[in-house]
Amino acid sequence: MIAELQCVVLDCPEPLELARFYHSLLGGAVNRQDRRWSLGNDWATLHTPSGLVLAFQRVADHRPPKWPDPSRPQQFHLDVGVGDLDRAQEQVLALGAEVLDGGSGERGWRVCADPAGHPFCLVRH
Repeated sequence: MIAELQCVVLDCPEPLELARFYHSLLGGAVNRQDRRWSLGNDWATLHTPSGLVLAFQRVADHRPPKWPDPSRPQQFHLDVGVGDLDRAQEQVLALGAEVLDGGSGERGWRVCADPAGHPFCLVRH
């Protein structure tokens, strides 16, 4: 095992509104303090009763998916927690991933793409 799933992140125009929608659907706690994420106008979270965390990320000019139109596909990415960013990056590259944004300095995450091009983030926990 290389990583632990931390949350599923959904792109959207209004993070807090979407977090409240999913709260009504699933229960849990909107924007509970969590050392892993900074909350703000561009990011909201929902800690569900099952333990799953959904995160909502503001995207400028968001174009929602149109099911099943492949020109407007589903939009989300996974954040996976790792103890050592450098080691995890080496391991996912060996599995066929690509680094999209290696970060700089002490930033606590790196953006990668799986072999099919879906983005995911390695996040130091």
